[in-house]
Amino acid sequence: MHVTIAILTICAAIKWGKGKNWREYHPSMLFISTGGLLYEYIVQENTLWKFHPDFLYGHELVVIIYAINTMPLSIFLFLSHFPKKWLQRVFYIFIWSVIYISVEWILHMFDRISYQNGWSLMYSFLFDLVMFSVIALHHYKPLPAYIISLVIIIFLIVQFEVPFKIAK
Repeated sequence: MHVTIAILTICAAIKWGKGKNWREYHPSMLFISTGGLLYEYIVQENTLWKFHPDFLYGHELVVIIYAINTMPLSIFLFLSHFPKKWLQRVFYIFIWSVIYISVEWILHMFDRISYQNGWSLMYSFLFDLVMFSVIALHHYKPLPAYIISLVIIIFLIVQFEVPFKIAK
């Protein structure tokens, strides 16, 4: 399923992404990739959610596929069509969050993702709403997005009592 999602994301990016403007979205694409990989590095085996591979080898490879393909390309699509009016932006972020949570729900139903440390599908939906909001902010004003992201990371680690580990 994870490979299928990656392939579908590539196809969607080719079909609907504004490829001529990809450089405009590149910093936010790297922001989401770095955030995903940094999260995995910091929490290591104490994750809030864990991917279960279908035919890929291990959680780590699935994370890498999402970090270098699925997440950045979906952010490229998200930003390629980001509306100008505020009310439309709110609705747009909500729609993208529904898309993400729908895919996650399917993964959960087929045991391709599980939750630990009190995390749930509802928390994922709330996280998606915040994530897409921060990504939109990052596209226009990166520094406040970095600050907000740091606050969110600290809040999640404290709220869900995830052991914070840095390699020795």
